[in-house]
Amino acid sequence: SKQVTGTAGGGIVTVTVTGGMQVVSVKIDPEVVKSGDVEMLQDLTVAATNEALRNAREMMANELKSLTGGLNIPGLL
Repeated sequence: SKQVTGTAGGGIVTVTVTGGMQVVSVKIDPEVVKSGDVEMLQDLTVAATNEALRNAREMMANELKSLTGGLNIPGLL
């Protein structure tokens, strides 16, 4: 149920994902849409999504560390 975000372009695009790696929202600054630069918007969306997914993996790894007392158990992330 925990969520993390990733941003790109200085906050032009923000993507929120859950710890289960599900995208729950994508926010795009309306000004970038007005510019008509679709390729840039696509690139920013991919970058923000990848950052959000990295943050989710990191969050889950930290959660597991707290549950396992810091033990490194092979195969658990």
